[in-house]
Amino acid sequence: MKRVFRLLVAVIMASGVAGCTSLSYYAKSLEGHVEIMAARRNVGRLIQDPATPEALRSKLRSADAIRRYATDALALPDNSSYRSYVDIGREAVTWAVFAAPQFSLTPRTWCFPVFGCVPYRGYFDRKEAVEKAEDLHKEGLDVHVTGVTAYSTLGWSSDPLLSTMLGPDDTFLASLIFHELAHQRLYVNGDSAFNEAFAVAVETSGVRKWLRASGNLAGLRRYEADRRRRADFLGLLATTRQELQQVYQSSRTPEQMAAAKAATIETLRTRYRLMRDRRWAGYRGYDGWFKAPINNAKLAATAVYGEQVPAFLRLFDLCAGDYPRFYAAVRKIADLPGPNRAGALAAARSCD
Repeated sequence: MKRVFRLLVAVIMASGVAGCTSLSYYAKSLEGHVEIMAARRNVGRLIQDPATPEALRSKLRSADAIRRYATDALALPDNSSYRSYVDIGREAVTWAVFAAPQFSLTPRTWCFPVFGCVPYRGYFDRKEAVEKAEDLHKEGLDVHVTGVTAYSTLGWSSDPLLSTMLGPDDTFLASLIFHELAHQRLYVNGDSAFNEAFAVAVETSGVRKWLRASGNLAGLRRYEADRRRRADFLGLLATTRQELQQVYQSSRTPEQMAAAKAATIETLRTRYRLMRDRRWAGYRGYDGWFKAPINNAKLAATAVYGEQVPAFLRLFDLCAGDYPRFYAAVRKIADLPGPNRAGALAAARSCD
């Protein structure tokens, strides 16, 4: 706990030169994190405690086994993260605010000591996130606010399991644990697209391996169906981003550009409904995403988590599913200058 406090105080001190607004932001972030850390309870003790509700006990047993599997089978860090639990009593642990110009898909970034520059700003308080989004909107930016179920301190503290991580099934829980531990395994300051795609690749390959090892073939079939739908969804968005890029690079007037942007987004919704009703046989899991407002910030946020995942999974296959070899190969690419990483990843033809 003292280690966390020292780290975050150092971050606050480093950010103080940016002014009172930054100092207040970091102070509130420190307060939110420390509040969660102070509420941690050991998973093993909770499992043994007769007062623990049986539904929670079952989830914690699964989490304990998944945590061990992450280290034993996926070569993820063996530390105290995800060996404690906190019921945070709300639907999200943090809220992320994304912003992008009205006629650009390049997200605004915010830079922080230790963690580098990222295309979002996180808040422990939803009201503060919404207020920040409103301020950015007044600047003429597209904005998007989304709840976050888990976050990582990259190993600087013992990240706990959170009540928001205990989803409808153990597959959801495993995906979050593998994803967040992957950030502890490798993180490149200032390259969110690389970091998130790497973590999603570890999460995806890890969940597949875990389901097979568990003999849960029905769960594996459901997971693969979910991944196919996810790929279809990301493909739709990639096409829309390409079409919007053409709009934004054209010689249209701002009024014409705004009209073309709205038409392109409406076309996206139409394509989704056709895909949902025909290709997905009516599966409606993404309806909420499409019913909510869609803008450049929302499209850019989704791109961060998806564009480079296929290249990472291909590299994983080139490494014959050997996690230490895969991590070593990714580390070599991560050590390249930022502009060269995506190209080197896409061009990789061997694990070494």
